[in-house]
Amino acid sequence: MLRFTQLLLCVSLLLGASTVSSDSIKFELPPESLAQWYKPLNKRQVWLHTMFRLRREMQAVEEYVAAGDRVHVEKWAHRLIEDYNSIATMVPEWRDELEPIWVEKLQHAATTGDFEMVTLSLKKLNHSCRACHDSYQAQSVLLYRVPDYQALKVSDGEQGELSYADLMDQLSLTINRIKIAIEDRQWQAAQRASAQFEQRLGLLQQSCSACHKEPQPEERILGEKSQQLLRSLSQQIEQQAAKPAASMLGKAAVAICARCHGVHRTLGDLKHLFEQ
Repeated sequence: MLRFTQLLLCVSLLLGASTVSSDSIKFELPPESLAQWYKPLNKRQVWLHTMFRLRREMQAVEEYVAAGDRVHVEKWAHRLIEDYNSIATMVPEWRDELEPIWVEKLQHAATTGDFEMVTLSLKKLNHSCRACHDSYQAQSVLLYRVPDYQALKVSDGEQGELSYADLMDQLSLTINRIKIAIEDRQWQAAQRASAQFEQRLGLLQQSCSACHKEPQPEERILGEKSQQLLRSLSQQIEQQAAKPAASMLGKAAVAICARCHGVHRTLGDLKHLFEQ
């Protein structure tokens, strides 16, 4: 229990928890107005593109200051100021977090070629960006960039449509049923459960394309190597070889279940927690 609490506290600190103790954790969520700039409310992902531009503009100003290129410093500083000021319009709740004085100093310094003040102004603006990221970036990623797995549905010819949660429960029950049957030498039951497990993995595979448009992620989890593990598992069960069958089941669980859960389940569970 102590290790779990320590782990939870560490994760909480990494995610920017505003209050952390052994029995309660509070996170500061971003303003609701931020949602309008992310999918699905915003197809262009305007907020992300604004952040990407700001990072690029800051880099350009720094590099051109180092090169002593006044013309390009002024050009990129103007773009930086425009995007930085747009934050107040996009998310009014963050208006007071901005640094308008340093925006004015940057604008004047870039125009007059005062590179020392440009560098100082940029440092101050960058500090305000980092402060916001420290408080809200991880939570925003969980809320707006992690897929909503609970909204996914899979088609099952026998049961109609299954929720993602129900399918995961079925997979968990089935893989445990295989393990129990192997240990108790119930070989017919193990064969039935193994066939059910493969059938339900097929249903799971249908859902991959909801997020992944390229075949590589699906191949890594459910591709030929995983299929070979499942075929080997079936062969060991048919041969009633308990120890090799149990070993093959463990390898399949790691390659398929644990590998997928290591990314999708962790993020999905955190997203659900933040939305409650």
